Amino acid sequence: MKKLYAAAFLLVFLGGMAFAQAEVTGHWTTIDDTTGKPKSIMALYTKGNTLYGRVIMSYEDDGSTIKDDIYRQLHRSPYMEGSPAFCGLDIIWDMSWDKGKEKWRGGTIMDPGNKEKKPKTYGCEIWREGADLIVRGKIAFIGRNQTWKKFDPKDFPPGFNVPDSASFTPVIPVIK
Repeated sequence: MKKLYAAAFLLVFLGGMAFAQAEVTGHWTTIDDTTGKPKSIMALYTKGNTLYGRVIMSYEDDGSTIKDDIYRQLHRSPYMEGSPAFCGLDIIWDMSWDKGKEKWRGGTIMDPGNKEKKPKTYGCEIWREGADLIVRGKIAFIGRNQTWKKFDPKDFPPGFNVPDSASFTPVIPVIK
């Protein structure tokens, strides 16, 4: 009987860990630090036990007009190998779940820059605070947090084919 209780506890515990790890996956709206308006839509996804983040759509400075998306890929980075499009770019990679701290850690986040500004990479931590996602970019112990808001895929523009992030293959960008 004790073995049955132990097995049941283990299943509940492992299921809870899997849920905790998976609760950051999905679509998130990044917010511009200066304007407070939406900047992009990110898809956070896992491959194996590793978390990645891909830019799906970006907005003009007004926070509502779509600038680019993964299907049009109009804007490219001249500072990265192969000049990849900003939309479709993995800007978060190699994040591992730290069950003791209940956050994703140990990976990298990249500020992809723009045509005038070179990209930069930082250490990264990601965790949930209520309905929000906190994304911390840092160098050693110095860094800053951004709050990302959950994005409902139903809010993509009409006719937009929501990508299946389960089919994504991580592509780590290389800065020139």
